[in-house]
Amino acid sequence: MSGVTPVQVTADVVLGAGALVLIAGPCVIESEAHAVGLAKAIAAIARRAGTPYIFKASFDKANRTSVRSFRGPGLEDGLRTLARVKDATGVPILTDIHEPTQAARAAEVADVLQIPAFLSRQTDLIVAAAKTGRTVNVKKGQFLAPSDMHYVVEKVRAAGNEKVFLTERGFSFGYNNLVVDMRAFPMMRALGVPVVFDVTHSLQLPGGGDGVTAGLAEFIEPLASAGIGAGVDGVFVEVHENPIQAKSDAQNALALSGLEGLLDRLVRIHAVTRPR
Repeated sequence: MSGVTPVQVTADVVLGAGALVLIAGPCVIESEAHAVGLAKAIAAIARRAGTPYIFKASFDKANRTSVRSFRGPGLEDGLRTLARVKDATGVPILTDIHEPTQAARAAEVADVLQIPAFLSRQTDLIVAAAKTGRTVNVKKGQFLAPSDMHYVVEKVRAAGNEKVFLTERGFSFGYNNLVVDMRAFPMMRALGVPVVFDVTHSLQLPGGGDGVTAGLAEFIEPLASAGIGAGVDGVFVEVHENPIQAKSDAQNALALSGLEGLLDRLVRIHAVTRPR
């Protein structure tokens, strides 16, 4: 698993250089106070663990199951909240974009522009994100093989941006279910880019609820542990202080109270198995 080009997100956060990076936050921005409070709590836990940290939250969940589902505050209000999080915590910011026109505006605040899994083959969106010069995270589509991500990486680099990493978030397995093939991690790292494991989204049961995505949060710890053992460069976890009340992905989010214990375990596994 050699030959990975490290990606420097900020002066303090580098993916693929040996440290385990934590990407965490609520699925969607619920309010400014909620986002800032949660970011501060997660940042404190990451500092105690000695883990570089990127805050994640979406200003818009454009692919919710139902038209009645909460989507978030939208681009402008959402970016104001993310800027407030950055000012209050000093941590880098990751957020999704869904349309090419959102890329430049989001890049004014976000350090990492994320391409959602369902949009991982949208060339114009990927190129627009890459041209901002920000780090680009592309989630592997639930319908793509690990080797298919070679073409995604190529799109980012062809736009003049070498700062790209990939995220695994499960593969569709029949109806309303996802599985994670641990071979995907070394296969995608062999493309020369850092790889992150989105463990909480991998535990979704898409469309498995009554108009919402169900999930299996009880399996976060074993699945995350396996991914770290398989050699990922970072772990992506959706966190909420009270998951049952989360406005998106409630059933697969990690309770804030469980983050410190999980991160301690993952750091210890990573120290033994970290990729070279």
